[in-house]
Amino acid sequence: MDNDGFKKLIDNFLSKASDEDKLILGNVLGGMKNKVSLQNSSYIGSFLGMEKILTEYTCQITIPLTSLINNNLGIVHGGIIATLADSAMGILANEAAPEGSAAVTTQLNTHYLSPGIGSSLSCTARFVHKGSQTMVLEADVFRDDGKKAAYSTGSFFILRKS
Repeated sequence: MDNDGFKKLIDNFLSKASDEDKLILGNVLGGMKNKVSLQNSSYIGSFLGMEKILTEYTCQITIPLTSLINNNLGIVHGGIIATLADSAMGILANEAAPEGSAAVTTQLNTHYLSPGIGSSLSCTARFVHKGSQTMVLEADVFRDDGKKAAYSTGSFFILRKS
């Protein structure tokens, strides 16, 4: 899309958008700005506003909650919670993968325990098994009121980067 087409699209959107729609667009554009300026390495991490703390044994990711990620019930969409857990486990698995290798998810299980509400969600991933060809991790997702929203496990396969 060229600049003129993009400007027309934005102008059309702004003429019809609610204040909430404009807030969401601002969040999306802010995520794009973070991606372009390399503050986050993935588009999904940028859109979700992921902040991570990585150690040798854990990866913690926190995201702010906005209506962008809500389902039609006004709570965080389950797929976003699964993405949060998969991202935390995947980042930790990739950090532990041998040089020249990457870890890819082969199985993800998520148990939803309470609605995703509040102002943020925080996920902490840790190893269950760290092998040379496979890894198994687990992750807990907590709301900002301290209640556990989900528990996930993930299996990861180690492959050579080409």
